[in-house]
Amino acid sequence: MSEARLRRVSSQRFLPALKMLAVALCAAAFLLPGAQAAKKEKPVAKAAVAKKAKGPVPVEVKRSASSKTARAGRAENNEKADKVVRGGRNVVATIRKRNGKTVVAVQRRSVVRVTEAPRQSFGQMAGLHGTEDVLDLKSSVALVVDQDTHEVLFSKNDHAVLPIASLTKLMTGLLISEAHLPNDELITITQDDVDTEKRSSSRLTVGTTLSRGELLHLALMSSENRAAHALGRTYPGGLTTFVSIMNAKAKMLGMKDTRYVEPTGLSSRNQSSAQDLALLVNAAYSDATVRSLSTSPEYQVEVGNRVLQFNTTNRLVKSPDWEIGVQKTGYISEAGQCLVMQARVAGRKLIMVFLDSAGKFSRIADAERVRRWVEATHANGTPAASSRNTSYQVAG
Repeated sequence: MSEARLRRVSSQRFLPALKMLAVALCAAAFLLPGAQAAKKEKPVAKAAVAKKAKGPVPVEVKRSASSKTARAGRAENNEKADKVVRGGRNVVATIRKRNGKTVVAVQRRSVVRVTEAPRQSFGQMAGLHGTEDVLDLKSSVALVVDQDTHEVLFSKNDHAVLPIASLTKLMTGLLISEAHLPNDELITITQDDVDTEKRSSSRLTVGTTLSRGELLHLALMSSENRAAHALGRTYPGGLTTFVSIMNAKAKMLGMKDTRYVEPTGLSSRNQSSAQDLALLVNAAYSDATVRSLSTSPEYQVEVGNRVLQFNTTNRLVKSPDWEIGVQKTGYISEAGQCLVMQARVAGRKLIMVFLDSAGKFSRIADAERVRRWVEATHANGTPAASSRNTSYQVAG
């Protein structure tokens, strides 16, 4: 036999051993992250099997030796569980010896994620949603007033004081408009304008520079939080002065249950009632700038070399069925979905307030219910039997 042939024969003798070594190295590499956990879990598993009455059996051990039938079956197949280790958070590997070979079985466990229950609004916590009404509104608070005659056509929990979210911006916009500050003055968004309370997003990044008029448009039409905050921050005297003027204006309008702490509505401490908000809507309607900007359907601004398109947050503005004079929407979890409007319905100028509505589109649906109801029952100025025939003084 030649020397080369002798070398090939000799090397072939070691092939099975090399294959076994390769398998062992692969298994060790995969199980290395869980090796430490395996050493700690193995004594616990053995103790649990030896003393079943003293504690629960780990899942891994229970599956490998859950019954005598399973043990008998493994004996017939010459199988023996060697060790069970975890190779990660959701990975379990089992090493078995079968017919003299080492077999590694890997199992990935499914992860069940539990979502947090939605936070209740202040109105829900107060039980206001239990109040029934003839229109079956989803808003826990509602008020419909004839702007000319001051007659209350519909009311529901109208004295309740609740967070008002971005309805706050209607007061912010009214004060900025009444101040007659230069609309073309450039204002830069700073870190102070970033929402640290709700951590809401904004397309107006820090460093964005727009005119006061542009910021006012975005605040009233698309409820831009950083725009509203920048308007208050740059008001003569600063943000603290602006907030004090907001509260002074509310008092002047007769809004006895209203309090403001900032100009955006992100804080749940900005609170009011439906009766107070009707007074605010009436005052805002008297301002031509607020009327025009709040009912604008869309608006574009140039930011650097980009053009950003913003849209109204109230889709009723674009509806041919509605003639809206002024409007504002709002939402934070504490306030629910909110909407205030002045609109002409069946020939009557109405002020509508909807607070703490449950559901993303429910405030719009509530407004539609009221419109159809007014068209059916109040078109001739005669109140229906189900409405409250009282007078409500609207300032202005």
